[in-house]
Amino acid sequence: MQEYDIIVLGTGLKECVLSGLMSQSGKKVLHIDKNPYYGGESASIPSLGELYKKFKVPGPDKSMGHGKEWNIDLIPKFFLSSGELVKILMHTEVTRFVDFKVVEGSYVYKAGKLHKVPGTEEEAQASDLMGMFDKRRFKKLLLFVLNFDESSPRTYHDMDPKKTTTRDFFCHFDLGLDVMEFTGHAIALHSGESYLDQPCLETITRLKLYAESLSRHNTSPYLYPVYGLGELPQGFARLSAEYGGTFLLNRPVAEIVMENGKVKAVKSEGKLFHCKQLICDPTYVPNRVRKVGRVIRVICLLNHPVKNTHEAKSCQIIIPQTQFNRKSDIYISVVSYAHNVASDGVYIATVSTLAETSNPEKEVQPGLELLEPIMQKFVSVRSLLVPNDDGRKSQIFISRSYDATNHFEAECVDIKDMYHRITGSQLFGGGSQRHQSHTSDDD
Repeated sequence: MQEYDIIVLGTGLKECVLSGLMSQSGKKVLHIDKNPYYGGESASIPSLGELYKKFKVPGPDKSMGHGKEWNIDLIPKFFLSSGELVKILMHTEVTRFVDFKVVEGSYVYKAGKLHKVPGTEEEAQASDLMGMFDKRRFKKLLLFVLNFDESSPRTYHDMDPKKTTTRDFFCHFDLGLDVMEFTGHAIALHSGESYLDQPCLETITRLKLYAESLSRHNTSPYLYPVYGLGELPQGFARLSAEYGGTFLLNRPVAEIVMENGKVKAVKSEGKLFHCKQLICDPTYVPNRVRKVGRVIRVICLLNHPVKNTHEAKSCQIIIPQTQFNRKSDIYISVVSYAHNVASDGVYIATVSTLAETSNPEKEVQPGLELLEPIMQKFVSVRSLLVPNDDGRKSQIFISRSYDATNHFEAECVDIKDMYHRITGSQLFGGGSQRHQSHTSDDD
């Protein structure tokens, strides 16, 4: 009978990050996954043939290049270069195992056209998103954000960031509705409209994060791993192993054994593994999670860059919800052979959003139209699952499903929140960022 401090079920990114952090802090960790590969729901598919097989699509065509040149992420997400996940990578030194490349551009959709998102004064001056007067006001907003310091009321401009709503904050700078829209959705990365009536502190924090991330690389604030996101769970798994963590892949989990309402052990292939705490993704505990919505993702293979993105080999595109009378934004991530995830000349574009109707594929149509012509599409609709409780009583800590956004901020909030509940302490001092994904009730 083996005793562990923590057992982790699943090798999704969140589970592997927590496993690495726990092993590094001296805990005895056992990691079990029912799959033979790393990554869980957010895995990278290492060959084109496997992708076609997974989605039951006939193919692929021989002209698509060698299978082994591919790493297709099922849930592609970009990192803000000053964001929480980069801080976690630096803190744990997992940067030793992963190489990153800057994403070439960030775009926003407005009135039928793509526009580069201005994140600096120079870009704002050149932007066709704003008229001359709006450019001056936007410049004032940027300067305010860059000088803002929560601990220094001198930088508040007579506004209380914990009381002034974001709507009033934007009005203070006399921003027009169009400027408010791309600032809120493409820079502050809000996915709905409710943020306008919340205190503006969080929006200021998000705008500052975007500006700081952009100042590191100038072309865009986003990074993406060379060879795709599959490198990350494996990097954190290596970290866990370095500190004594044990991994059992391709092992079905028969039972989670409870005693007096608390987790006691995990049963797998007739063996009992005892633990004090359990970390897992929602698929291992269907009776402890609830559905709060559905996410549609469409992976598209293209043999050309997306139009109006300056021939970018990688980019992020956001279609704000108001453009199509929706409640949530539509996201597009584009990566290519430049990140070593596809054959030469091939681009992988993924369109995602929170489903709001019983016909999700029709909802992503505006995004798909921007990508035409498309060589092949792979469609998935997944339930968005969240835990029923915080896990403190049962000591079973469950991650949330990956949201529809194409950046990691909300996922990092989940990681830090779980870390706090598991250990009782903040992961390197916490932070005021609360990127909670916009969710809707079931249809």
